[in-house]
Amino acid sequence: MHEMSLAEGILQLVEETARREQAQRVKTVVLEIGQLSSVEASALEFCFAAVAAGGVARAARLVIVDVPGAGECLVCGLAVPMESLFGICPGCGSHRLRPTAGTEMRVREIEIE
Repeated sequence: MHEMSLAEGILQLVEETARREQAQRVKTVVLEIGQLSSVEASALEFCFAAVAAGGVARAARLVIVDVPGAGECLVCGLAVPMESLFGICPGCGSHRLRPTAGTEMRVREIEIE
């Protein structure tokens, strides 16, 4: 389960931010997770709660914003929506699609007090 290591990395970033800003607690962490990122949001939420227990982010609410997948056909250049990393270009039928959005995962916002 790679979500556990992702949750640990997120928590490290959140704790460093809280320490730098001298925050007493973290209220909310907003994450952007791409549809093509291979990250299971519910597993990440579970893992984050587990690793954050007992720390400054123990009661933090994790908000996940879905980022839709998109790509470009390397044969005809058509921009296409993508629901998985492997698909077919609706324009020319090629399987040579390059993802242009939806593979990312980033911390967008940390609300502290």
